[in-house]
Amino acid sequence: MRKIFLIMIVLQGVLLSSSQVALRVDGIKVPMIYEEDKTLPIVSLQLVFQNAGSIVDGKHAGLAKCAASILNEGTKKLGSVKFASALEDAAIHLSAHSGTETFVFEISALKEKFSEAVSLLESLLKDPNLSDESFQKIRMLMQAAIQRNQSNFDYIANLNLTKTLYHDTPLGQEKGGTMESLKALTLPDVAAFVKKHLIVNQAMIIIGGDVSKSESEIYAKQLLSALPKGTADTFKVYTASDQSKTVEVVKETQQAYIYFGAPYKLTIQDKDAYKAKVAAFILGAGGFGSRLMEEVRVKRGLAYSAYAKVNFAKSHNDFTGYLQTKIESQDAAIALVKEVIAKFVKEGVSEDELEQAKKFLLGSEPLRNETLSQRLSRAFQEYYNGFELGHSKAELKKIEALSLKDLNTFIKKHDEINKLSFSVVTKK
Repeated sequence: MRKIFLIMIVLQGVLLSSSQVALRVDGIKVPMIYEEDKTLPIVSLQLVFQNAGSIVDGKHAGLAKCAASILNEGTKKLGSVKFASALEDAAIHLSAHSGTETFVFEISALKEKFSEAVSLLESLLKDPNLSDESFQKIRMLMQAAIQRNQSNFDYIANLNLTKTLYHDTPLGQEKGGTMESLKALTLPDVAAFVKKHLIVNQAMIIIGGDVSKSESEIYAKQLLSALPKGTADTFKVYTASDQSKTVEVVKETQQAYIYFGAPYKLTIQDKDAYKAKVAAFILGAGGFGSRLMEEVRVKRGLAYSAYAKVNFAKSHNDFTGYLQTKIESQDAAIALVKEVIAKFVKEGVSEDELEQAKKFLLGSEPLRNETLSQRLSRAFQEYYNGFELGHSKAELKKIEALSLKDLNTFIKKHDEINKLSFSVVTKK
């Protein structure tokens, strides 16, 4: 069954608002982000571990993803087939996956089956199928995925841009690993990763749906009791390169795939972060009507679409974008991207552009907050990034009051986005 609602509990927190409940597990404060919704008789839950994604792969590129894939193979006692059958018989969705910074378990089920779902996840946490058979199977599947990606030109261009911006850092490694890194990976490496990073001190949970607060607390403690307390690692932050390099890969392609990026010297915690969101929307994140789209597609006809955005994360911040164009238009498109961004930084935006951005960002807010899943996801992001709940609403008020002078002053301060690196997949 697909996930419909989210549930989350974040450790090491405090009671921040009425939608958070302070728990205590092994002496650790655990804020539970919770919301009851009886629209459907369904409950969902995410158990999240921060600082446990590909950012901690170390010398083993693909380690976090391999661990997540093996944890989708069920328990050692039941094996993958019987564990999957137990899920299917009760219409339970259970999965594990890794991101850049986090490692996540998700479960969802009908209310009457949710207790069984929690028990199955608990058994998985206590007895993961860390067998050589599972390891060899997953490694083979990951190697096959690497081979398939050799013909995915968007993937190649994006990967090479990331490697260029974050050379010699964990962020510059392939999340899915390489043939060499997977060949060197061992089952003990995976077991050590699980033991070190899937711990109470790095755990989070979110819960919502047709479930009471007291029931949610019981489910949360049941899962957290299956985890070792552990010791949280120091969270590291990485800076994108400003070396303005260009990487080109030749493939049998009918068009050029162009990805570009630059450092962005602003963190999500900065008081002016909301200005960056407005500026990025006008420059390239707003689709039709954005500067890049107008100049690259509408006026010059160099691409079907052109996009750029500012990325904020706990581990890194940067400015990135992409477009596709004809092989013969590749150089002209790259030159135009540089020109448009340079002019944007130098001259700023117009009053009309600012007003149109405000109308969209403020007017579309209800669509981004209408479901329980969206509300809980936003609450988690606010907590995860160090804000009080309700921060997003406060940002909207700042956007509404933003003046043209303040925005253009801000834009001119961030000329580092002119230090662009390009990654291109093209044909001779």
